[in-house]
Amino acid sequence: MIDLAIKLGAFLAAILVLVTIHEYGHFWVARKLGVKVLRFSIGFGRPLLTWRPKSDDTEYMLAAIPLGGYVKMLDEREEEVEPAQRHLAFNNQKLWKRSAIVAAGPLANFLFAILVYWGILVAGESGIRPEVGTVAPESIAAEAEFRPGDMVQSVDGRETPTWGGFWFALLSASLDGDDVPVAVRTADGDSALRIVSGERLAALDPGRGFLGEVGLRSASPVVPPVIGQIVDGEPAAAAGLREGDRIIAIDGKPIEEWSSLVEAVQAHPGETLSFSLERGAEDLELAVTPASLMGDQDQAVGRIGAGPAVPDALFEPYRITVVYGPLEALGESLYRVGDLSVLTLRIIGRMLIGAASVENLSSPIGIADTAGKTASFGVEPFVKFLALLSISLGLLNLLPIPVLDGGHLLYFAIEGVTGKPLSEAAQAFGQRIGLAMILSLMTLAFYVDIARMLG
Repeated sequence: MIDLAIKLGAFLAAILVLVTIHEYGHFWVARKLGVKVLRFSIGFGRPLLTWRPKSDDTEYMLAAIPLGGYVKMLDEREEEVEPAQRHLAFNNQKLWKRSAIVAAGPLANFLFAILVYWGILVAGESGIRPEVGTVAPESIAAEAEFRPGDMVQSVDGRETPTWGGFWFALLSASLDGDDVPVAVRTADGDSALRIVSGERLAALDPGRGFLGEVGLRSASPVVPPVIGQIVDGEPAAAAGLREGDRIIAIDGKPIEEWSSLVEAVQAHPGETLSFSLERGAEDLELAVTPASLMGDQDQAVGRIGAGPAVPDALFEPYRITVVYGPLEALGESLYRVGDLSVLTLRIIGRMLIGAASVENLSSPIGIADTAGKTASFGVEPFVKFLALLSISLGLLNLLPIPVLDGGHLLYFAIEGVTGKPLSEAAQAFGQRIGLAMILSLMTLAFYVDIARMLG
């Protein structure tokens, strides 16, 4: 219940912040360009709170359904306008003014993301050092001759001070299909160049578990096989495992670290295993039957619903903080937002042609889950998530689909070429098509998230 409350609270906070920023972009530019704004609403449906400042003609509203918002402007197409105020109506503005007002919402989302990244980089960005821990046999990484202990310096000439930066740079480069040079410092202190096959990278799904498919895992400490958390209703709880239990062996095979426990469980879905464990001064044997769920390779894997007890200082030697100067941080922020935008659009394009999995989609269910997880990790991960979500919101709204900002911009582009606006009938027809497209996309996203939850 607490976990659900955290996810719901983080989701609502994220949506309210990003929708407010998006709608404020429309609102601010409309007011600056002389358009009368009648209402600024966060949310749809029944009003929960409304207010109107004495010196302001705009009504501000917080509504019951927090999955969006809108800015209602004076417009002769929607209501009768007094002759004295016609010059304040949106529909009577020059084409460039209407375009600027519509584009201001997505632009505000991008500016917010740039500001977030700038603040994080100036304050100091936390991350994991880019050291290779393991290389899977016969993998893309093994073919490129990566070795445990390699410290990644750059990808295709771009510096990668953290493991996350390495992941992102390699993912971005993989979409070009060209071989990718990765500069490393070996465990012996020598400089080396690992050439990653572009052909093999291009065949991968640019989504979840990308580096795992490449065959790389970051260096990490040995986590002891001690139960730190138990999920109610899962096999571990049903078998009687408790927090603090140290697993000694599974089916007689010694367990030295948590990863060995995970491998043993995942390899035996639906099979009863004998857990030998220490509980205080007692030695116990428990029968545990892992549940079965589908893994990344469409193969059944086991799960018992237990997490490790991780000592607070265990990961400290592997963490780093990267600090940028104000100007350097601005350049890096612009790069990240631009590169994330291009990467997102390219993944959308690959999904449309079937070259990327639709599992890269997320509905409000998936967004809430990620919001809750990042919020539980701390302020920096949650704020980074807000920046990424803000970029996604900006890009989504710029897609040339009627009912979205990009659809309105498409109508304005046609008007600019033909010299006259589309007919109301044509615009209404486009709105119906756009709405059907958005509903279809949301239905697919909900299906993906529910299927993912159900394994």
